Amino acid sequence: MNSIRLKEIGRKIIHPSIVALLVLLASCDMAEVKTANKIAYHFDEPARIWEETLPLGNGRLGMMPDGGINKENILLNEISMWSGSKQDTDNPQAVWSLANIRRLLFEGKNDEAQDLMYRTFVCKGAGSGQGQGANVPYGSYQLLGNLVLDYVYVDGSDSVAAYRRELNLNDAIASTSFRKGKVNYSRESFTSFSGDLGVVHLMADADKALNFTVGMNRPEHYALSVDGKDLLMKGQLPDGVDTLEMKGVKYGARVRVLLPKGGSLIPGDSSLTVQNASEAILLVSMATNYKNEGFEDQLFSLLAESERKDYSTLRKEHVNAYRSLFDRVDLDLGRSARDEMPINERLHAFQEDQNDPSLGALYFQFGRYLLISSTRTGSLPPNLQGLWCNTINTPWNGDYHLNINFQMNHWPAEVTNLSELHLPMIEWTKQQVESGERTAKVFYNARGWVTHILGNVWEFTAPGEHPSWGATNTSAAWLCEHLFTHYQYTLDKEYLKEVYPVMKGAALFFTDMLVRDPRNNYLVTAPTTSPENAYRMPNGKAIHICAGSTMDNQIVRELFTNTIAAANILGIDSAFCQELADKRSRLMPTTIGKDGRILEWLEPYEEVEPHHRHVSHLYGLYPGNEISMEHTPELAEAARKTLEARGDKSTGWSMAWKINFWARLHDGDHAYKLLVDLLRPCVEKNDEYGEWRRFLSESVLCASAVPDRWQLWRLCRYCRNACTEPDRKYRVAPGPAYSLEDR
Repeated sequence: MNSIRLKEIGRKIIHPSIVALLVLLASCDMAEVKTANKIAYHFDEPARIWEETLPLGNGRLGMMPDGGINKENILLNEISMWSGSKQDTDNPQAVWSLANIRRLLFEGKNDEAQDLMYRTFVCKGAGSGQGQGANVPYGSYQLLGNLVLDYVYVDGSDSVAAYRRELNLNDAIASTSFRKGKVNYSRESFTSFSGDLGVVHLMADADKALNFTVGMNRPEHYALSVDGKDLLMKGQLPDGVDTLEMKGVKYGARVRVLLPKGGSLIPGDSSLTVQNASEAILLVSMATNYKNEGFEDQLFSLLAESERKDYSTLRKEHVNAYRSLFDRVDLDLGRSARDEMPINERLHAFQEDQNDPSLGALYFQFGRYLLISSTRTGSLPPNLQGLWCNTINTPWNGDYHLNINFQMNHWPAEVTNLSELHLPMIEWTKQQVESGERTAKVFYNARGWVTHILGNVWEFTAPGEHPSWGATNTSAAWLCEHLFTHYQYTLDKEYLKEVYPVMKGAALFFTDMLVRDPRNNYLVTAPTTSPENAYRMPNGKAIHICAGSTMDNQIVRELFTNTIAAANILGIDSAFCQELADKRSRLMPTTIGKDGRILEWLEPYEEVEPHHRHVSHLYGLYPGNEISMEHTPELAEAARKTLEARGDKSTGWSMAWKINFWARLHDGDHAYKLLVDLLRPCVEKNDEYGEWRRFLSESVLCASAVPDRWQLWRLCRYCRNACTEPDRKYRVAPGPAYSLEDR
């Protein structure tokens, strides 16, 4: 076997895969596979749109260079760059209307119940501003600004040749190179994992051929000046309350230019100009005062520490720090003749001919790269767009959507050996508890804590302003699945003691909130939704609000089960566990309808949109474990019929979710078909960060889900769930050669 040396990185971790059937295919004779050492993609022209820029991030800072020849724009991001502020969302009408809403639902008057909810059971205030929250208290994640480099060439009319713009995933470095006239120019950019600032390195192979001006800007709320020899941009964002004065997050960015081989640095009023140089290093320091009152000193100290080092040292330290994360997992699907094609051409070619296995490995590692780049311990978790955005009003505020998107961003954390990158999400979840306890009391008169679909950095836990999507109330329970999953991968009992109260609080909420439906005697979550989907009542009305949904039942069952397991491990709360077990038994089981599909609601309603992007009633298939080919074959077959009726093509994140469904159903070829649909060049708009998600790790860890096109593959140093996956090693024969090594 073409073996790869395993490395011990950090503390020992018991490694998981979350598939129902884990197959460890190791110690088998395997045809020689030539491994591509370099993992990268490139373009042969500057970015035409933002989505073609190259994303760089160190978990706190982001940069996105566009590789322009005469003018280069490098987008700057900082993960705490949020407008808004904490707000009072308590709506006193809600709890007084709750009994009537439930009564109407149980009487089959769901349209009247929904009307009452629209009037009374929403957050106080503007909520998320219907996804345009930059100037309301909810806030919006925003770009920090633009770093603009205007280049001057000796002869601007010289033609450009040999242009290449590349993102190297092995090193987390973006590079641009080209020849203009007789001069070769090269640029490298990275967000340092060691120095915690942005670094831009510019080179020309002719003396005095590097000439440019540095500027910064953003759409609003900024001041630009030269402070000594630094270019300084600073400002303050709106808090969403005061409309006359900015009282929100303060921010700053400093750019310092170093000229190791000489040249002139000329400060202007609001720019820096470099003349007659052949090498320049730009150090870009960014910070906000979000939980960081010393941010201005931080800007200085990070620059001071890095400017003492030469570029080779800055680069080497960054690469070493980054690789301590990235190098933990190898996936080899073989080489492809298309490896050297520009990525946009390669994606077009892939639509015509899918014989490009190494593109799948690149996509897998690009997903890990995005997670590594957009969060780190001690920082905020990745939002809807990771940490990259290019506007003030980021789509859907760039917030934490809790009815799948936030959780989906973290699906690869444990299984792809990035366990500590789960921790920012876990810490964020713990911070929601106090606000969630108030929301539980005010809206439901319940103990414990709850949160709904919306999440931000200001601990917003109330129902959203529009019940059709804002009434989903199982988000805290879903978040707790991640808390327990992290324990299953680490077996850290001290950690479990720390998060158990959070899990117990979420479970406690449902012990109070669940109510008996007199029509069937099941306990139900009422009011609720099946996220963002609608059904048609007999009177023809399209309605979202319901009494119980299949997804709610699956998530609550999982929460109760995990909380009981955690309590048993810790040897506590036996009486509470018995209460949870009793109420769990009174939830309606996942049910197959007359058409052979899994019911989305607890009644056989007609779907208003049969091909809706959410497939929430299959939560129990993925990411849950309630439905499996091995243990519930009837439900698995019903899930297959559900997916066939739902259709394949949808939004990017939805197709990614469906890929995981098909992998769980051991249909790797159907999963691969969806992957092909996903891997298309961007045109005008991006989907949310991370639509690659976890298909590849789900498929290659489940032998029955490996597409036929992947004849040879090897995965090394993946992670296995110590609580649910036995230590097994199998050889599959006859057929393709596989190798899978855990750590």
